[in-house]
Amino acid sequence: MKTTLGVIVGNRGFFPDHLCDQGRKQILQTLDTLGIGACILPETSTKYGSVESLADARQCADLFRQNADKIDGILVTLPNFGDERGVANTIRWSGLQVPVLVHAFNDDPKNMTIRDRRDSFCGKMSSCNNLRQYGIPFTLTRLHTVNPDHPDFARDVTDFVATCRVVKGLRNLRIGALGARPAAFNTVRFSEKLLEKAGISIETLDLFELFGWVDKMKDNDAPVQAKLKEIQGYVSGTGVPPAALLKMAKFGVAVDRWMKETRLSATAIQCWTAMEEFFGVVPCTVMSMMSNTLISSACETDITGAVAMAAMAAASGRPSALVDWNNNYGDDPDKGVIFHCSNLPKDLFVNIADSKPAMDYQAIIAGTVGRENTYGTVVGRLKASPFTYLRVSTDDAAGRIRAYVGEGEVTDDPLKTFGGYGVVRIPKFQKLLAFICENGFEHHVAVNPSSVAAGVREALSKYLGWDVYYHE
Repeated sequence: MKTTLGVIVGNRGFFPDHLCDQGRKQILQTLDTLGIGACILPETSTKYGSVESLADARQCADLFRQNADKIDGILVTLPNFGDERGVANTIRWSGLQVPVLVHAFNDDPKNMTIRDRRDSFCGKMSSCNNLRQYGIPFTLTRLHTVNPDHPDFARDVTDFVATCRVVKGLRNLRIGALGARPAAFNTVRFSEKLLEKAGISIETLDLFELFGWVDKMKDNDAPVQAKLKEIQGYVSGTGVPPAALLKMAKFGVAVDRWMKETRLSATAIQCWTAMEEFFGVVPCTVMSMMSNTLISSACETDITGAVAMAAMAAASGRPSALVDWNNNYGDDPDKGVIFHCSNLPKDLFVNIADSKPAMDYQAIIAGTVGRENTYGTVVGRLKASPFTYLRVSTDDAAGRIRAYVGEGEVTDDPLKTFGGYGVVRIPKFQKLLAFICENGFEHHVAVNPSSVAAGVREALSKYLGWDVYYHE
């Protein structure tokens, strides 16, 4: 979905109005180049569609309020000093609770006459001062002043769009918890109340109830056959018993209905080991299919893992996966192995000769419950690419939500193992690992094949108020 920003062009008396005309056109051109929509006052409604007076602010606020459903964030741009009250009042009166990016133009040292001097450098400080007084959080550009055609500004806006998407994606997020937390996994405990306070709701469902729905389905029911066809088109199931594929299809139909009826946008599903012992398959393929369409699905009922997956999927528009920080890679301190059994979305895997990813059995617990009861994993190696990692956790003792985020790369270093896996390189990896252990974070981490750490950090810390460590 296209991101749309409400744009405020700041103006101020005694400063040249024509700069607002020029600046407006440059900003709109940059946004258009980046594929970002703009909600902005028409040029004829005020001086070049800028905001200076209280009347201008009211008019712009009304425009934003009328388009509230499509505005994801607000961009304040200052082609000249800008009216600090006009900017702050517009945002307050609009009633929008969205991220705000404050931008100021460069002055040209060779053109500092009274006709062409901007003083945006100074005006940005005044606007930020007022936003702080009004209690409106805001984001800054990398450089204090920067022209819209500079690569740094494109990065600023791209990061800001990611921030807007995360804030929008997490506010009013509804996650389905299917099954109880596995008894052996204290790791995935979480505070439902802290998440609810942050606007994230949890809908629970017992596996017993879902299996009851499955039992009522017939093999030839149209939805079951449609889901079976979808599974076969998604992954190669050579060697998988037809009975297991049919169980997966019924499971998928039941989950789809539950999510639709309860308006869920993500899930966390119990696996070990009730699913295998009493149903006879693993849910990995169905979960992989959901994550691949940006409906994030975390295993082992890891709700906060699902939150992290959903945040990065919103930021990047690409599928997230939940993996283990699993192993060292030789003696390289900046490399490690990430792994799961796995339910990783297929878009993250290496594509071998245009073939579909393979379905297999869950090798880890097959010896306990029987290989025939563990079909359904999606196996393969992760593509070499940059990636962002994120872990969200609830600190019940402190009454806070915490997170850490950073970036690295999935490499093509040789590794032969099972499940879904990859070798990663992260600068100062040992420092990150020490931070994880010392602060009691989980061994699960969400990963996404993108570079969105800066935007995610800003969203979680500045706009959602969480404690975030940014590993740089």
